[in-house]
Amino acid sequence: MNFDPSHSKRSFSSVGTRPIRPDGVDKVTGRARYGADFNMPGQLVGRILRSPHAHAIIRKIDTLKAAQLPGVKAVLTAADLPDLTDGDAAMYDILDNCMARKKALYDGHAVAAVAAIDARTAKQALKLIEVEYELLPHVTDVDQAFAPDAPLINDTIFTTGVDPKPDRPSNVSMRSQFGHGDVDAGMARADFVVERTFKTEQTHQGYIEPHACVASVSSDGTADLWVCTQGHFVYRQHCAQLLGMDASKLRVTSSEIGGGFGGKTHVWAEPVALALSRKAGRPVKLVMTRDEVFRASGPTSATSIDVKIGALKDGTIIAADATLRYSCGPYAAAWAEVGAMTAFACYKLENVRTVGYEVLVNRPKTAAYRAPSAPMAAFAVESAIDELAKKVDMNPIDFRIRNAAQEGTKASYGPVYGPIGIGPTLEAVKNHPHMKAPLGRNQGRGMACGFWFNFGGQTCTDLNIGMDGTVSLAVGTVDVGGSRASLSLVAAEELGIDYSQVRTVIADTSSLGYNDMTDGSRGTFSSSMATISAARNAIKILRERAAQMWDIPVEDVTWEKGHAVAKGETHGNLPKLSLKEIAAASGTTGGPIAGHSEIVADGAGVSFATHICDIEVDPETGATKVLRYTVVQDAGKAVHPTYVEGQYQGGAAQGIGWALNEEYIYGNDGRLQNAGFLDYRIPVCSDLPMIDTQILEIPNPNHPYGVRGVGETSIVPPLAAVANAVSNAVGVRMLHIPMSPPRILAALEAVRRTDGRGHALGLSRRGS
Repeated sequence: MNFDPSHSKRSFSSVGTRPIRPDGVDKVTGRARYGADFNMPGQLVGRILRSPHAHAIIRKIDTLKAAQLPGVKAVLTAADLPDLTDGDAAMYDILDNCMARKKALYDGHAVAAVAAIDARTAKQALKLIEVEYELLPHVTDVDQAFAPDAPLINDTIFTTGVDPKPDRPSNVSMRSQFGHGDVDAGMARADFVVERTFKTEQTHQGYIEPHACVASVSSDGTADLWVCTQGHFVYRQHCAQLLGMDASKLRVTSSEIGGGFGGKTHVWAEPVALALSRKAGRPVKLVMTRDEVFRASGPTSATSIDVKIGALKDGTIIAADATLRYSCGPYAAAWAEVGAMTAFACYKLENVRTVGYEVLVNRPKTAAYRAPSAPMAAFAVESAIDELAKKVDMNPIDFRIRNAAQEGTKASYGPVYGPIGIGPTLEAVKNHPHMKAPLGRNQGRGMACGFWFNFGGQTCTDLNIGMDGTVSLAVGTVDVGGSRASLSLVAAEELGIDYSQVRTVIADTSSLGYNDMTDGSRGTFSSSMATISAARNAIKILRERAAQMWDIPVEDVTWEKGHAVAKGETHGNLPKLSLKEIAAASGTTGGPIAGHSEIVADGAGVSFATHICDIEVDPETGATKVLRYTVVQDAGKAVHPTYVEGQYQGGAAQGIGWALNEEYIYGNDGRLQNAGFLDYRIPVCSDLPMIDTQILEIPNPNHPYGVRGVGETSIVPPLAAVANAVSNAVGVRMLHIPMSPPRILAALEAVRRTDGRGHALGLSRRGS
């Protein structure tokens, strides 16, 4: 059956309502099973030995004593994980990150692993493994690693994206450039120019549940993996390739996920658990400690960003330029490329250029974190935009409205926009009561815009109708933000039945066709599109069965509000047949009734948001307090508004923590100093006000209901919104994230030193 994914105006009965989440009771009562809650008979405990050095050659590993320890059933090194990547550099990097082969490239890099009968024995075995290291110079700062004389991390890396191709390796793995027009000529015409350099520090997603899995490899080569993940099909693909297994012989089941935010899109320890199980001949359970999560799973990039923006006297931005340096850990990646694409995406620009540099450092392999790379770029650009608005003597909101992208705008990264929501979010913010509220002494107000691409991708869904008329929906996109409820609403909407009659489950990799990772805000967008397609396929069968029961042509049967309706002069008076009635007779009309769909969900639709933040700064201590925060974002169509609001609030909360407190702190020895929630401080409820939200709905023309992904965009504006608020409160531009009390005090002290009157500027009432 052909499926038309384009948007069509319609009224909804289920979509847009707020039913109770189907997984809520299990989660609050402890019945829900997360990664570490699964167990298998006879399972062993896996543990990983990690490098204490930031950069070192591994000269020798002696595992004999550990292997001879009673209770140890398997010991693993890189020798047990041969290179089966067939020249695939990206897969080789994954393999090397899972178990160091020649060098330890960061503090926490895995060098060996054991499987033992209990945790105590496993820990004792790790202590018996002897590793001989040859220490090498290390570099953990992105600017220092970018320098030509920096210690070389990987001698196989030659910068791509430059001409001519370099003849020497370096720490810069890639250069990327985007834009159009003549930036230099445009800048020469500018009446006002702002030029600044900004820095952001590395942060972690801060998910509460650590990485955990149970792996079981049988003697016949079949295997099972139970794991907390954002994409069990991708995990199957990667693990099978790294271990030389047939993908069809590895079944991966996703557990409930206690937070991921992009950090559970990569395999870290799962191939090791499978290899231990294969070697030991027994199931192996491997759970990371919190220390390991920080030291050895994927944080964000640290960045150093140069921004230069010029404007005319009338407030038109005439040229914009940015150079972005992003750290990527010790392996090549593309985070700076994404930062360069998103930096100026909110604006209509005649002349724009962004250049991104991917920089290797001796830190853990970088991973996604909710709209990866965009928050840092937005911090730099939106801070400069605020400063430029003041130079032009325009209100920051009006300045942004004047220059906002709109339908038909050529984006800074290339494509031409369709219907988009940046203008409506700005207008909503301008008219929001928050913008009109008074500020007190030492308080500042800031606002900022944010953008994210969104993503669709490969998606497969099964919809099965039981003989009692209830519906089971099997999807392959992991539920990381409430998608099971949203997809049940979509199925109910299409079939015309009550939401309570639908149950959505996450199928394992042997029960459903391939699904891409749940990232890029694709979960509800792509799976709702596939659900609509599957439901319409099922309705086709329901119509056929009704026609058979009535003995009339199927062309004379329509589907309306959960019923088959006969049309036409000769049989239009036949009573309606409900879905339940048709399902009950399915055994005698042709068997089970189901709808299936496999699609590549294109046209995800870009997403925009604008945030407002009020901050109070204590000039004596540098401490900050978030007084009020508002999120305005375009959802396309909010399938389950409560979940949409939760996504807005969650992204804002994480962005606030990133802006004010969170950062990786490395010592001179290259070791992480704050690998735990006591020293790496994420916001808790008492740190935040209630985050207000306003949902806008500018339909995505590429989705039947107009849906856009919403999970990532709202982490993009907070760094800049908070920075603009703090800058307005203290009267000096804050250039370094996080704005911890010591950095704020240092900025105030710099003002005091430069102000001949001997006092800080701006500690009064300031705002956008």
